[in-house]
Amino acid sequence: MSNSDPKARPIPGKRPPAPESAAMPPSSWAKKTGFRPKFSGETNASDSGQISLPPRPKEQRDAQPDIEAGRVKATPPQPLPVPPPPAVNGADTVVAFPAENKDQTVVKRRRDSDGGSGGAKKDGSGHGANGAGTNGPPSGPRRAAARNEEVIDVEDGGFTGGRHTHMKYELRDTPGLVPIGLYGFQHYLSMLGSLILIPLVVVPAMGGTYEDTSTVVSTVLFVSGVTTLLHTSFGSRLPLIQGPSFVYLAPALAIINSPEFQGLNGNNFKHIMKELQGAIIIASAFQTILGYSGLMSVLLRLINPVVVAPTIAAVGLSFYSYGFPRVGTCLEIGVVQILLVIMFSLYLRKISVFGHRIFLIYAVPLGLAITWAAAFLLTEAGVYSYKGCDANVPASNIISDHCRKHVSRIKHCRVDTSHALKSSPWFRFPYPLQWGTPVFEWKMALVMCAVSIISSVDSVGSYHASSLLAASRPPTPGVVSRGIGLEGLCSVLAGLWGTGTGSTTITENVHTIAVTKMGSRRAVELGACALILLSLIGKVGGFIASIPEVMVAALLCFMWAMLAALGLSNLRYSEAGSSRNIIIVGLSLFFSLSVPSYFQQYGISPNTNLSVPSYLQPYIVATHGPFRSKYGGLNYFLNTVLSLNMVIAFLVAVILDNTVPGSQQERGVYVWSETEAARREPAITKDYELPFRLGRVFRWVKWVGL
Repeated sequence: MSNSDPKARPIPGKRPPAPESAAMPPSSWAKKTGFRPKFSGETNASDSGQISLPPRPKEQRDAQPDIEAGRVKATPPQPLPVPPPPAVNGADTVVAFPAENKDQTVVKRRRDSDGGSGGAKKDGSGHGANGAGTNGPPSGPRRAAARNEEVIDVEDGGFTGGRHTHMKYELRDTPGLVPIGLYGFQHYLSMLGSLILIPLVVVPAMGGTYEDTSTVVSTVLFVSGVTTLLHTSFGSRLPLIQGPSFVYLAPALAIINSPEFQGLNGNNFKHIMKELQGAIIIASAFQTILGYSGLMSVLLRLINPVVVAPTIAAVGLSFYSYGFPRVGTCLEIGVVQILLVIMFSLYLRKISVFGHRIFLIYAVPLGLAITWAAAFLLTEAGVYSYKGCDANVPASNIISDHCRKHVSRIKHCRVDTSHALKSSPWFRFPYPLQWGTPVFEWKMALVMCAVSIISSVDSVGSYHASSLLAASRPPTPGVVSRGIGLEGLCSVLAGLWGTGTGSTTITENVHTIAVTKMGSRRAVELGACALILLSLIGKVGGFIASIPEVMVAALLCFMWAMLAALGLSNLRYSEAGSSRNIIIVGLSLFFSLSVPSYFQQYGISPNTNLSVPSYLQPYIVATHGPFRSKYGGLNYFLNTVLSLNMVIAFLVAVILDNTVPGSQQERGVYVWSETEAARREPAITKDYELPFRLGRVFRWVKWVGL
């Protein structure tokens, strides 16, 4: 009885004081809780475009990562601490709750006077940085994040990712005409190399003159502006510039060097251009069907970062035989060009002028301008002038041994050998079929159809990465299919106008958005309008066409290296340290170089006298490849396609990644927004819905929209 008498119980002492919580800076929820992203592509990016991770707390430093399993090894279970008694007068209390199936501890702040409802809540829709889920209805209104914060979501007690909010202007921002115009001009100027360099390679390879190069450059600028406006309005609606892609450069060079074009007499350029136009139009129609039929939504299940990374990297690595051998024709100009671009983009990248990192953003145009000016001064000073030698005399007609010795320096180091600027008209309107009626050859069209799949893979990676930077959420599979379908239509326009390559999303878009911090759709559209106006001025095309070949090659060395690096950067969405992914990417890259080399060297002896320059020899494989059946068209297709580095990389990567077991986190599987969840969330609807209420008209076509 005495034990049950409450009066006989001992009087408890003073309550232990509540543990004092450390002062927390007013930063994001992720920094308060100590969570660290598992996907490096979902962390904050620094001003230089680099990915920065938050500091690791002591609990995470003690945990040992298990790279093979794609997760952190669980630490021994710790006894659950007894929570302190509630504080008086509604004081803040820090309570630690163990997360289910996770080694991390979620720390939640709450006010007792509010009934424990406060602090960071889980978004009921289950959205992550990589996509959106449908775990349940929203649990309550969501606070709009400030510009300097990142939106963090918790899913199943763990971290799923955060969206970049370091951007100056995001997708739907319209700060004013002047800022948008300046940022749009900056955006296009930083991507100048990707827009203009491909015509400077393709047209001379077809035997075109400087005037032909000038016309093609103007046409490329016009088509790029038009297709960019179409894509930002009716495609994926992301701030992505459309234009000629390096993906189409290798197959274009292979078609240009086909055996049937070797003995042409007369105007080779127009004849080959019409063949290219026909192949591009058919391949573009195939890509359009791939997108608008919904097949792309099915193929998205096979396309993941481990597939995208080696495929795009192989595009840049495939031109190693063209880059520096062309620079070597005038080393003192080409090497200086490369060193300047490297110095601006790396060593001087953190220098700001009026808040803009001009050396990082304008590394390519600044390097080109300085080198071109230096070469002009050397030319005017007579450094490359030799007595009795004329730069306009063909090399085959030069008799003097003295002139033959210096003919290479005369042609490649001087900057006054081109007459494109003088011969270009002031006004010229690019029009369709300006080179004549396209010629359709099924074997060349099949080669381009295979390349259009690689182009779609490249665009998928760009859609996902750019959406994490500029949009509220990644697009739905239907929006991705809609974007691919419209890219096919844009390539049809490129084929009709005669740009020499297809039109697609330029890979360097993601790097430019991260560096310039400009993700406004309106800025890209305003820049596209300016590009169309510039294309109508013939002197602009003539000025670009007069860039010396050695400077073009030097810039291409940097651009192709950047392309390879941008491709490999997609691995940040996966467990890059996993042996599974390391082996898959390594095999894909090695065979992408080795297998095409086998095709390119097959049947060629050391004494073989080839009719093309050494830097174009990898693209004449159709004349001597290992496939030599009685079907000439089939031989052409197999020898050409299997000699393309990006095709081999894609085949190896897509087969291994989809057959070798691995967790979704280890593979870095792209997570796209769910259609139903996207329709319920106004931010996603405003980001990706078609303008002029067109989305409501085509709402029944579920596989190409929200």
